[in-house]
Amino acid sequence: MASLINMVSVSPRLSTPKTTTTRTSSLQTRPTLPPFSVSVPKRRLTVRAAETDANEEVKSEAPDSAPAKNGSSFNQLLGIKGASQESNIWKIRLQLTKPVTWPPLVWGVVCGAAASGNFHWDFEDVAKSILCMLMSGPFLTGYTQTLNDWYDREIDAINEPYRPIPSGAISENEVITQIWVLLLGGLTSAGILDIWAGHDSPILFYLALGGSLLSYIYSAPPLKLKQNGWIGNFALGASYISLPWWAGQALFGTLTPDIIVLTLLYSIAGLGIAIVNDFKSVEGDRALGLQSLPVAFGEETAKWICVGAIDITQLSIAGYLLGAGKPYYALALLALIAPQVVFQFKYFLKDPVKYDVKYQASAQPFLVLGLLVTALATSH
Repeated sequence: MASLINMVSVSPRLSTPKTTTTRTSSLQTRPTLPPFSVSVPKRRLTVRAAETDANEEVKSEAPDSAPAKNGSSFNQLLGIKGASQESNIWKIRLQLTKPVTWPPLVWGVVCGAAASGNFHWDFEDVAKSILCMLMSGPFLTGYTQTLNDWYDREIDAINEPYRPIPSGAISENEVITQIWVLLLGGLTSAGILDIWAGHDSPILFYLALGGSLLSYIYSAPPLKLKQNGWIGNFALGASYISLPWWAGQALFGTLTPDIIVLTLLYSIAGLGIAIVNDFKSVEGDRALGLQSLPVAFGEETAKWICVGAIDITQLSIAGYLLGAGKPYYALALLALIAPQVVFQFKYFLKDPVKYDVKYQASAQPFLVLGLLVTALATSH
């Protein structure tokens, strides 16, 4: 799921570039992935950006190595920027799964369970929900994030060369093993939940399989949905909002067509959230021909597209709740939108790169609380 919220029939083997001892000649600025050189000393993978057609190296504003002195161990464990350099393989594995991205998926399961109207605070239901959260968060979101880092290794070699894969802190075999373990763990959890819930058809397994396939085509060529800012970001938004909600609701109740439509509309807000992460990768995306929205429309326009998608979607949902005769839920949602707008002007619109973590930490809790308000409204 994602991630997703943010979950494959994955090809039998992940593509691994052949080792070469020379630099490639050029970096093409078109949508196809460029050549790059790979060296594998002592089973550690190092990826270097190729040269431009003018034989000029692509220069990055990112530092050449992780800020070991000023880097944070806490950031390293969460998988966010500003991380310290780490040699412990298990900490590196955790970093690749980006635990900071798990909470929206976990929360999506909570919203789905609430929307079902059938969740009870007893041992069995709590245990089922915890397993569903593990499936959506650590397993399938971890799978998605590791897979995305694997296929982004040449972009990261430009933007963030100190990340675990391009820096060679973890070997290619270790990365591929982690991808498969997390994927199989998520699919197995989904199958267990279907049996536990007594489903006639394995709906949770189908959701996990479909979400995993979506994650794969989002990151991997030839489709690589993230090359298109609109399609890729909406797919990411749906993974973080719709899929875990569907899983939670299907686990405890019935997944209805109106809920599917409502959550897909809510995923437009997820599209806006996904755009936030595109600003820090503008240099690498532009060099490799990836049409993220900041690249396609310019950073100033993309900022307003981002906040517009987030705010207009939530205002539309509030209007829907008001029209459905649920004014108190609509007012509660409006109250949660207001601080998000404040933080957009305070942080994001000022500098989406410098303040991206502050903005998301400040604004997103109000967005996810709005998801719960909507879920509770649909359960009554």
